[in-house]
Amino acid sequence: MRRAAVLLPAGAALAALLAAAFVLPPQAPPGASFTPPEDDICIVPPPRGFAATPYDPASGLPVAAARAVPADARCPICGMYPARYPGWAAQLIFTDGAAHFFDSPVDLLLFLADPGRYDVQRADAGILALYVSDHQEGGWIDARTAHFVSGSSATGPMRGPDLPAFRDAGAATTFAARHGGEVLVFEAITPERLATLRAATHPH
Repeated sequence: MRRAAVLLPAGAALAALLAAAFVLPPQAPPGASFTPPEDDICIVPPPRGFAATPYDPASGLPVAAARAVPADARCPICGMYPARYPGWAAQLIFTDGAAHFFDSPVDLLLFLADPGRYDVQRADAGILALYVSDHQEGGWIDARTAHFVSGSSATGPMRGPDLPAFRDAGAATTFAARHGGEVLVFEAITPERLATLRAATHPH
């Protein structure tokens, strides 16, 4: 019985190690070659959140310029991979050039509403630029000058209502005519509207 009592904890420890090896994904260093999983879904980020991607001076880009979304970047709101959603992705650039990438405009706005909740290290950090993807033409738009469609039938990366963005007001109006919804400018997205979108896409 004494021998069995000694072996039992050791066996349990081995089982736990094997389970971790099969369940937990390997961790790659930031910037390493990486392909997001096909079954990308929303997760609850760990309490520490996901760190902002540092500015790379070797890129040759101005500090405030929009940049390509790294394949391994994670949305600090939901943990998804924004690189998988080029028609929806958004980015926020801090004054030191570091950037957070988001899978959609809604998540960018949620971060702006409460940055300390998603990145305590940057709760009071200065913001240099905000960009959203042009849902129709592609490319980056200054979020503050974009035209958003709220209440359309289009579902975002979170499989729920979102805010497809457009550079041109006419393109946004045409989209709303085809898919429903109303066209809004950045300042018209009130906390009340954002709370409704959050409840529909981020119930956790």
